Amino acid sequence: MNAAYVFRVEFRLDPEGATIAPDRFETTMELPANEPGTDGWLFFRDRLWRGEIGDEPSFRRLASDRLGVEVVAANFRELRTDEAFLDALQSAIAADLDRFNADSVDEVLHKYLGSSVHVREE
Repeated sequence: MNAAYVFRVEFRLDPEGATIAPDRFETTMELPANEPGTDGWLFFRDRLWRGEIGDEPSFRRLASDRLGVEVVAANFRELRTDEAFLDALQSAIAADLDRFNADSVDEVLHKYLGSSVHVREE
């Protein structure tokens, strides 16, 4: 199984004793998705809402820590996944729909990821 949350992030460099132009840069950041049912697998529920970052300042701090630079903007792009991971995710969600306050797996996926699920060949 293989999956990652993909974000577009902008970061700023402010070197001491030097001036740079531009001082802001944009890149793509991928965070590996934890296997459904394991610690951290609810990242999508805890961080995303309808395909957007739910608490951007908090996420920018997380991204800054991971990247070692000041992240000044971030946008969720997609859950990039293979079919096996998506199947496992759907099964884990179906096993505990009450946790998501939803009536179906599709409702959960849309509620948190919007239409931003991109399935790739393994």
